[in-house]
Amino acid sequence: MPTHHLAQVNIALPIEPLDSARLADFVSALDPVNALAEAAPGFVWRLKTDDGDATGVRAFGDDRLIVNMSVWESPEALSDFVFRNPDHAAAMRRRREWFVPMKEAISVLWWIPAGHIPTVAEAEERLEELRRHGPTPRAFTFRHQFPAPDAQAAPAPAGEAPRCPAG
Repeated sequence: MPTHHLAQVNIALPIEPLDSARLADFVSALDPVNALAEAAPGFVWRLKTDDGDATGVRAFGDDRLIVNMSVWESPEALSDFVFRNPDHAAAMRRRREWFVPMKEAISVLWWIPAGHIPTVAEAEERLEELRRHGPTPRAFTFRHQFPAPDAQAAPAPAGEAPRCPAG
């Protein structure tokens, strides 16, 4: 049984206030997409307030930003939901309609002990670490992943050098 789970955070800067007509489709998709995440295989936990989502969480030094943070059993489970769930993928395709493009990294992945619930402060630290140092075992991306601390490195086939854990 794995002793670690995968935490993720992503942030976004809405182009207008969440109660604007321009963001109505995004806001109306929050509850259904969050429910799909919670029902997805490998889902463990997500950040939410009493309102049922995290749009009221203030973090990352900008009160306009919205935060999405969750924990998954594996990178595969998270990737399946993010990229292969049709409703989530449809929302992702519309992100340019709803959010300001940002120059810095807006998402980060990191390993946590199973059962640990990450804090927003941890997420801020990991995103800042990714921005400063690029992908490392402590803060990485979908494209450049690192194995969980408890994962055994698979031996390289005979005659081959060990492979980098980056994706």
